[in-house]
Amino acid sequence: MKIGAVFPQLEIGADPNVVKEWATTVERAGYTHVHAYDHVLGADPKNRPGWSGYTDKSLFHEVFVLFGYLAAITTRVELVTGVLVLPQRQTALVAKQAAEVDVLSGGRMRLGVGIGWNQVEYQALGVPFKQRGALLEEQVDVLRRLWTEPVISYDGKFHQIEEAGLNPLPKSRIPIWFGGSAEGALRRTGRIGDGWMPQGRPDDRARAQLATIREAAAEAGRDPATIGIEPRLTLAEIPEKNWPDFVDGWRELVSR
Repeated sequence: MKIGAVFPQLEIGADPNVVKEWATTVERAGYTHVHAYDHVLGADPKNRPGWSGYTDKSLFHEVFVLFGYLAAITTRVELVTGVLVLPQRQTALVAKQAAEVDVLSGGRMRLGVGIGWNQVEYQALGVPFKQRGALLEEQVDVLRRLWTEPVISYDGKFHQIEEAGLNPLPKSRIPIWFGGSAEGALRRTGRIGDGWMPQGRPDDRARAQLATIREAAAEAGRDPATIGIEPRLTLAEIPEKNWPDFVDGWRELVSR
């Protein structure tokens, strides 16, 4: 079992020395990976009654810049986005950034992706909100081709690339994992994902979600056992005495 640490985006502040101390402490403590979540903009809630998402006061380090920094000050921990809101970003640029992190870190990049929920960000970044699911699926295909082929041509619904490629290519095949709990996200994970990042407890709902992923994988001709599962334990929500039950419960679900 691998245990990672979630980078405290909202709490850590903007002092680079504090970021460095956190990352090096996590690595010395033996954690296997660092997991950072992503938002580009926060909405000002002043004129948005009922707004419950992140705001302009929510501090977020940009994940690829952060990982470039962490690549230089760590030697072992895997660098994981969990999740990058992929449809908000230009696919070729994400491919370039992720490949560069992978090169500079010696092959320690894992890309966790999702479709997001924040229409304010999508509007500001000039991306249609309603097409984000279909866009993400095509993005994954484009990313994998750009990371493995020196030159590609691609004629898709959202992407047109004519005889172009990345240099340098990543050190190794960058895994693409998915977040999300909606049926579409689960089936997408089963069809094309290397892994899934659930945030819930190991209960009947999680069991049904895993069944959906496995069913979609089998329908796509994939072995469901090859899809990684990485639950997130939120320490503030689950009493310490219940941590072993959380871990054992997920281990039992995944092993079935």
